[in-house]
Amino acid sequence: MLKTHLVLMDELKNYASPAKKIERMVKTGELTRVVRGLYETDPRTPGHFLAASIYGPSYLSFEYALAHYGLIPEAVHQYTSASFDKKRAKQFETPFGVFSYRDVPEKAFPYGVQPLIENGYSYRLATPEKALCDELYKLSPCANRVELDQLLFENLRIDRQAFLELDLTEMEQLASLYQTKNHKLLRSWIRKEIRHATGT
Repeated sequence: MLKTHLVLMDELKNYASPAKKIERMVKTGELTRVVRGLYETDPRTPGHFLAASIYGPSYLSFEYALAHYGLIPEAVHQYTSASFDKKRAKQFETPFGVFSYRDVPEKAFPYGVQPLIENGYSYRLATPEKALCDELYKLSPCANRVELDQLLFENLRIDRQAFLELDLTEMEQLASLYQTKNHKLLRSWIRKEIRHATGT
């Protein structure tokens, strides 16, 4: 269970020195310090449960979410999250893994995110469509649809069939919230695929 420093100080208020008691609990393994002011009682807690509490508001996205959905073949060794209005990327190395955060547009931030509860922990995870839009936001702009196709299926190594099974209409709507060259190309690419699939 996650506990803040303030919560622990209140729980331990009957001790002569609650702060020293916290230090002893960390030394004995009763508590694991996640980041400053945040502690976890179970050292085996999966990192994705902790991501939103370490730095927020945020939700898991980018490579972590793409790997979670099986869209990219590589294993991802960081918990990558999207934030907004933070101005610069942040990274935290913790006993539970490495957590990185980077901005997406504030207009796009609230959409395409699933609130999840697991084992008593609440966290937020981008849908596959949103994770892809977030990933394109941080990458250099492509010149045309051919370059975008290469970026998606050769550079990122996204599985083409899995991509085509996503909700392309939803992805096009999400892409309209970013206002970048990559997202304009993505919308154009999707419209072409939909026309091809429907024979129109």
